[in-house]
Amino acid sequence: MLRGMRKASSNWLGKTIMAIVMGVLIISFGVWGIADIFKGFGQSTFAKVGGTEISAEQFRQIYTDRLQQLGRQFGRPLTPDQARAFGIDRQVLQQTLAEAAMDEEARRMGLNVSDAEVLRAIYNDPNFKGLNNQFDPQRFQAVIRNYGYTEGRYIAEQRRVGLRRQIAGTISSGIEPPKSLVEALTRFQNEQRSIDYIKLDAAQAGTIDAPSPEALATYFEDHKVQFRAPEYRKIAFVAITPEEIGKWETVSDEDARKIFEERKDRLSTPEKREVSQIVFPDAGEAQAARGRIASGTSFDDIAKERNLNLADVNLGLVAKSAILDPAVADAAFSLPAGEVSQPVQGRFGVALVKVGKVEPGATPSYESLAQQVKNEIATERARVKVADLRDKMEDERGGGSSVIEAAQKLKLTPVTIDAVDRSGRLPNGQVATNIPRGLDVVSQAFNTDVGVDNDAISFKGGYVWYDVLAITPSRDRNLDEVRDQVEAKWREDQISTKLRAKATEIVQKLDSGAKLADEAAAAGVKVETAANFNREASLPAVPAGVIAAAFRTAKDGDGQTSVAGGSQWVVFRVTNVTVPPVDFASDAAKQLTEALRRSLSDEQVAQYVTKIESDIGVTINQAAFAQVTGANN
Repeated sequence: MLRGMRKASSNWLGKTIMAIVMGVLIISFGVWGIADIFKGFGQSTFAKVGGTEISAEQFRQIYTDRLQQLGRQFGRPLTPDQARAFGIDRQVLQQTLAEAAMDEEARRMGLNVSDAEVLRAIYNDPNFKGLNNQFDPQRFQAVIRNYGYTEGRYIAEQRRVGLRRQIAGTISSGIEPPKSLVEALTRFQNEQRSIDYIKLDAAQAGTIDAPSPEALATYFEDHKVQFRAPEYRKIAFVAITPEEIGKWETVSDEDARKIFEERKDRLSTPEKREVSQIVFPDAGEAQAARGRIASGTSFDDIAKERNLNLADVNLGLVAKSAILDPAVADAAFSLPAGEVSQPVQGRFGVALVKVGKVEPGATPSYESLAQQVKNEIATERARVKVADLRDKMEDERGGGSSVIEAAQKLKLTPVTIDAVDRSGRLPNGQVATNIPRGLDVVSQAFNTDVGVDNDAISFKGGYVWYDVLAITPSRDRNLDEVRDQVEAKWREDQISTKLRAKATEIVQKLDSGAKLADEAAAAGVKVETAANFNREASLPAVPAGVIAAAFRTAKDGDGQTSVAGGSQWVVFRVTNVTVPPVDFASDAAKQLTEALRRSLSDEQVAQYVTKIESDIGVTINQAAFAQVTGANN
């Protein structure tokens, strides 16, 4: 939009029009006042769950965060229309109300989660662990920032999540799926069948005479839509990514050594210590506990007295930077191994810190990491160049240049594809090979039009700009254009029809007492066998359609099914059906039981939340919901 305004105002006519538009806006503000822009949807309350009010801005934040998360997963942002089409708006609404109801219930029940438990959950979260499988504070900050959280907000959210899990765990505790259900599903999954079968293909269809001109013309008219030419688009694009630019960079040893010295601490393996902590509500309790430890009571006994287990107090073998609380970190890395600190005023309370095993750090040599450092420098330089080229490209596009013109001015090489369909294929049926793997420029091009100034696509840490240069509409082809294709398809249909008739004839004979071996010999094919396969089997020689058909046929029954689009037919006899005994101690039965348990638990918790919402009352500002989700736009 801003680029369009800039482009529109680049000549005298555009400047005049923009001046008139801005003048009208200024006058309207003068008449009506500017307060209207801040009214939004009238009421600030979006929903009320019991005594909890959810503001419209809170829900907007939650909804926006969710859409951004999904956008990152899909590799492109979701529009409000797409989000509503997927039902994301209703899902987020129900989740938000359910969480608020659980929070209300936690407050009513007086539940709480200890600081140690919150920290333990964060430390053990695999999303925050680095390459050494230890908690990485930099990764922690980067991940939560990427999802729109500050550290304080994330910790508070984890505390609420912990309370919800306490309630959900209590509600679903002891739920076990009925043994009969596990047995029935296990039997269904493990049932095995064996078949004898024959394959009929073009050789068994007999001679197919060439169609007459009249027959071919009639077939073409009846199937014309299959031979319709797709819409083609002529597109041009240019890609700028750090990966490509980094290849051009040559990093000297002098530059690499300088960066190595600057980053030596980060590249080195830091000292690690086995750290445990017990958090007390005040300094008095902490000092009393420290005195008992000095008198011979063990650190672990103090923890047990406070109903803490090992997981609650042990932070693991960690580097100093991996400890969230700076005061605890300083204390832990100033103590000798085996010692317990004096009371430490930390972020979450007064703590006693104990140090166990100590692993010294190590500093690598420049030679061992030279190539890694050079690669990092090249990538960093490339990112700077990408950003610089992006700005220049946007300036050129804002000035009215096409993608090709802008690329040439910046000495970049644009790619032009004269005609490509929605599937990425050229008119000759081949896949366009000059589109980088993973770049979804074709579908983007089919969602825009000629002359539209499209936004750049994010791609591999860089950007891709594209233009639609021309559109060739879809059209009906005439018979002469596709005669060979029509005749080939006509022949395929003839073969399929004859094979179907032959397969039906063989099945009828088998049902009347004929032997499959005799019918195979008459057809010039051999009998094959597939033994003891289950419903989910993947057999190299047996198409999935045959397996599915075999499980629809009774023992000693005969059946047929088409494969390979009708160019093959398979006739089979089910020779054996076995249901292995159920072994409830097997891994498969345990996995099924666990899956059923989770499903039943989810259903139980959902019913509980529904009951809470019914008891405490839930009201929703539908106008605010429509405003936030874009339903009224």
